[in-house]
Amino acid sequence: MTDPYKVLGVSPEASDEEIKKAYRELAKKYHPDNYVNNPLSDLAAEKMKEINEAYDRITNERKNGYGSSYSSSSTSGSYSSGSSGSSGSSFTNVRQCILNGNYLQAEALLDSAPIQARNAEWNYLKGCVAVKRQYYTQAYSYLQRACEMDPSNSEYRMVLEQLTNAQSQYGGYNTTRTGGDCSTCDVCSALLCADCCCECMGGDLIRCC
Repeated sequence: MTDPYKVLGVSPEASDEEIKKAYRELAKKYHPDNYVNNPLSDLAAEKMKEINEAYDRITNERKNGYGSSYSSSSTSGSYSSGSSGSSGSSFTNVRQCILNGNYLQAEALLDSAPIQARNAEWNYLKGCVAVKRQYYTQAYSYLQRACEMDPSNSEYRMVLEQLTNAQSQYGGYNTTRTGGDCSTCDVCSALLCADCCCECMGGDLIRCC
C-alpha cells in the first residue's frame, strides 16, 4: 500500500475525526454481511482488508508522531521534505519506507534529494539502506560521513560503531555483494546488531532481530 489516505478517500491533512468518519462509511459499505451469497463477496472482503490496513496504518503513524508523508511527490518516488515529530527529521518519508521494509523506495527517495539537502541525516539514512541491502562497505562510508558532519549525534555513531567493531573482529567484510552473501557467517551475525540499529528512528527502537 503506497497511500492509505487515498484508500480511505481523505486528504493527508484531514483531521482524526474526518479519517474515522471516512473509515466507518467505507467499512459499512464493504462489510462482509452485505455480500452474503453474492458473487462479489471475495472482492468486498479484499476491499475491507485494504480499508482496515489503511486505517490502522494512519492511526499508528499519527500515534507514533509521524507526519503525513504521502504527497504526490513521495508516492511517485521523488524526494519530499517535511518535519517528523520529535526527531525533527526532513526525511520522514524515507524513514517510514525503511521501517516498512521498502528499501529500494527509500533509496530512490534519497537519490532524488537535491545536493543541498544531502546533510548528515541523508548520509545516515543512505548508510542504513546500505546495511539493509548488505552493502556494508558503502554503509561504512555513508555512516562515517554522517558522523563527520554531525559528530554529536549518538544515533549515527551507534550504527557506525557496530560496523567498525564487526570489521575489526572478523577482519573486514566483502566490498561487493553477491546474492546477499558475506565473506563469513560470523560477519553476518555480527552485523545483525547494526541492522537492528537501523530500525531505531528518532530514539525509538521499532524492531530488533
